[in-house]
Amino acid sequence: MINPLYSVSGFFVGALVGATGVGGGSIMTPLLVLLFGIAPGTAVGTDLLYAALTKASGALVHGWNGTIEWRVVRRLAAGSAPATVLTLLALNYLGASPHGANGVITTSLGVALLLTATMLVFRKRLLSHLSVRMQGLSDGRRRLLTNLLGVFLGVLVSISSVGAGAIGVTILVLLYPDLRTAKIVGSDIAHAVPLTLIAGVGHWFLGSIDWNLLVSLLLGSLPGIMIGSQLAAYLPDRILRPLLAGTLAVVGAKLI
Repeated sequence: MINPLYSVSGFFVGALVGATGVGGGSIMTPLLVLLFGIAPGTAVGTDLLYAALTKASGALVHGWNGTIEWRVVRRLAAGSAPATVLTLLALNYLGASPHGANGVITTSLGVALLLTATMLVFRKRLLSHLSVRMQGLSDGRRRLLTNLLGVFLGVLVSISSVGAGAIGVTILVLLYPDLRTAKIVGSDIAHAVPLTLIAGVGHWFLGSIDWNLLVSLLLGSLPGIMIGSQLAAYLPDRILRPLLAGTLAVVGAKLI
């Protein structure tokens, strides 16, 4: 059955994501856990499939516009795919204990939110400070660092559903300063589709997907994203970003 409260939450998150550009996992998952009392494992698993379905449409648009660097996507996936599978196997093992997977997921979600908040606030400073050091990287070392980024995102996203957006894009900008921003964003979204799909299917096998919740969220989020995208032109980024970062930091600290 469709739950109107979940649809309203999906609309709110969709509008916020459309207006700020920050991934829904950093907002939706803690909302489900803290406000609705959804088990952390179920909240993460459902949000992963939710993200896979929504980001697939974004990847199609970026692919059509030629704003995906497939070389970067392949390098990320080479690290994230095996890391995701191994993380899911570890979650399955931890789930056998009373305080196993849910405790790990809750703590990891809090850490991921704090990392995301940090990236939102200090992104410009990080880029200006580290960009010079990244200029002389060889292609081989750049590929290795991209693989390692994929491993990190595979573990983090599989456990918390957070990280592919603010964290992934910021590090990709450092690693590939010559790529246009549109290609960085498009490559990150394209990589997020198989990453969240693999992780989401894994959580499905673990029994942590609530299909009624998923449908309810999608019914609200689709119009929300459209409205938020329209509002983005009128809402000042200098106000939205710190406000969102502060919210994520408070929620992350509460979860930890």
